[in-house]
Amino acid sequence: MGSTRFGPAGTPTQYKGRKSGIPAFLNKMGLDALEYQCVYGVKISEKDAIELGAEAERYDVKLSLHAPYYINLNGSEETIEKSVERLVKSAWAAEKMNAYRIVFHPGFYGGKTSEEALKTISESLKSAVEEAIRRGIRKFTYGPETMGKIRTFGTLDEIIKLCLNVGEHVLPTIDFAHIHARTRGGLRRKDDILKIIERVEREVGKEAVKPLHCHFTQVEYGERGEKKHLIMGKGGPDFRIIAEALVETGVDAVIISESPILEIDSLKMKEIYEKLKRG
Repeated sequence: MGSTRFGPAGTPTQYKGRKSGIPAFLNKMGLDALEYQCVYGVKISEKDAIELGAEAERYDVKLSLHAPYYINLNGSEETIEKSVERLVKSAWAAEKMNAYRIVFHPGFYGGKTSEEALKTISESLKSAVEEAIRRGIRKFTYGPETMGKIRTFGTLDEIIKLCLNVGEHVLPTIDFAHIHARTRGGLRRKDDILKIIERVEREVGKEAVKPLHCHFTQVEYGERGEKKHLIMGKGGPDFRIIAEALVETGVDAVIISESPILEIDSLKMKEIYEKLKRG
């Protein structure tokens, strides 16, 4: 039977204090994962990153890191260069805090076809991997994320192909809300989730589900895909179908809550999952 961890994307809404205190706060709540947010730049110092990592280990909180939003691996030459630098800096911070995954948004189509964008993004991501290694960073895994808006690169198919094109140091991040929004409500049944999990394991490999790194929130969507994140009970998809699929497959997973009430809904997800697991 798989082991699934739960935690927030960033500082819990009820927490006040230094970032290094978050693992203890989450542990006390019964949560055991945290995605550290570097979405507006990698600003954490080496000292603070090491301290956060030590506290996360002490309180058994699995760390991941979200790289800056200003990444577009399919932009101009200058944009790609800056994006690669941001990814390398994210890998540096992740290694210092012992974060096991670096989540990032790959970029936009920019008038290119999916195939053309995939080629450029793959080459750009390979550059980021090579540059991180060149700078002596060894322990890092980039996690390109499935995206919710139609104009962004990041269908499940594209993310899987990107991981396969680049290979080592790259595994997918599955954002169920984004997939649901992009397919205009396509995640309705447990089987819809099972197909995603099974495809990732079959095509990317068993390493991709040890653990499967996921984001979840309920979401509002329209013709162009994702509009906004919602509190649990206010939209779709239903977390229960995700929990059912995880219990049935037995894969390990880390579920990062991106709900507007981060840790509160994270606990609700954990409760649903554990109730199903107990049978």
